[in-house]
Amino acid sequence: MNAHIVSPPGQANTSTRPANMPRSLVWLFAIASGLSVANVYYAQPLLDALARDFTISHAAVGGIVTATQTGCALALLFLVPLGDRVDRRRLMAIQLLALMAALVAVGMARSAPALLAAMLAVGMLGTAMTQGLIAYVASAAAPHEQGRVVGAAQGGVFIGLLLARVFSGAVSDLAGWHGVYFCAAILMLAIAIPLWRRLPVLPLASGELSYPRLLASMLTLMREEKVLQVRGTLALLMFAAFNIFWSVLALPLSAPPYSFSHTMIGTFGLVGVVGALAAARAGQWADRGHAQATSAMALVVLVLAWWPLSMMEGSLWALVIGIVLLDLGGQALHVTNQSLIFRTRPEAHSRLVGLYMLFYAVGSGLGAIGTTVTFAHFGWQGVCLLGALVSLLALVFWCMTRQPGHSIATEKCSE
Repeated sequence: MNAHIVSPPGQANTSTRPANMPRSLVWLFAIASGLSVANVYYAQPLLDALARDFTISHAAVGGIVTATQTGCALALLFLVPLGDRVDRRRLMAIQLLALMAALVAVGMARSAPALLAAMLAVGMLGTAMTQGLIAYVASAAAPHEQGRVVGAAQGGVFIGLLLARVFSGAVSDLAGWHGVYFCAAILMLAIAIPLWRRLPVLPLASGELSYPRLLASMLTLMREEKVLQVRGTLALLMFAAFNIFWSVLALPLSAPPYSFSHTMIGTFGLVGVVGALAAARAGQWADRGHAQATSAMALVVLVLAWWPLSMMEGSLWALVIGIVLLDLGGQALHVTNQSLIFRTRPEAHSRLVGLYMLFYAVGSGLGAIGTTVTFAHFGWQGVCLLGALVSLLALVFWCMTRQPGHSIATEKCSE
């Protein structure tokens, strides 16, 4: 279903969707998505500081990231699906205000329970904003440009995720970790006005469904959509591998012989932007019938990335190469996954992205808690071995579920 766009208040109404979404609106979606998702990842370069201030052991500090990912899962189940039932612009506004309050609560936390509760809220609302915007842009885009536009917005998400570490490290060195979350609240306030003024108003796709029936329909989608099942499992494994690396990187880099500052640790996130930009066209490749080839290349790159990453203790250049490969493979697979899933049920974009990203939340949470425990007992080489095994498992799963001659034509399902 391709609904017509209704212009926001103050702008002339249009009866049909324009042939191409304005470039400025695509940029707004990308920037807003990037700022929203960054809130979920600011804590990663700060784990050593948080462990010190709240007296949390290195083996248990991954619980901070896990609390955030738990919030992500709750959002995907109970908040993101609302985009298929209520006015999306108003939903975005309410979630944005609540997110700002949660960020302030993190900055003001004075105990471990208060910190974990606020982190859970940040994970919930940051995820609801991010994935709501991805579903929003998928519904607003014309069919012939959906892969390109979703890929651009998802590129913003990935870059925001990576730059979050740079921002977090730099601000924490200047103003402490509390300052990171106060600045984050200000950034969300800055994006609120352009979002309210520019986001198109879309007709409700499932307004006739009550909220309980809307949630129940997600079980039907999960049961019936083979593409969602396969691509969701790939996402779970890929994001587990991704978080196995990023959730623990601050610990070896902040310790001797490197003893890097938070700013230096966060700067390594800039390296990943190279891989993210290189993979930005993955959605278009999927549109042209190359989804399986793109998936294969992405998964192979993901496995190979752990070889140079394992050499970090002897060469930071190896670390740089590994980061580029890890982010290139992860981004290409993620964009391809979403490009395929959005073709199955256009009237259920919010529920589909919620279900797909639920796999992501589970994988990220397992990766975060597993890697800190692994690092505490087996060091960096144990972390790299764990990451390589999870990445290899994703490649094997793709090989097992790929059907001979399977192309995008068969993956489009009920388009």
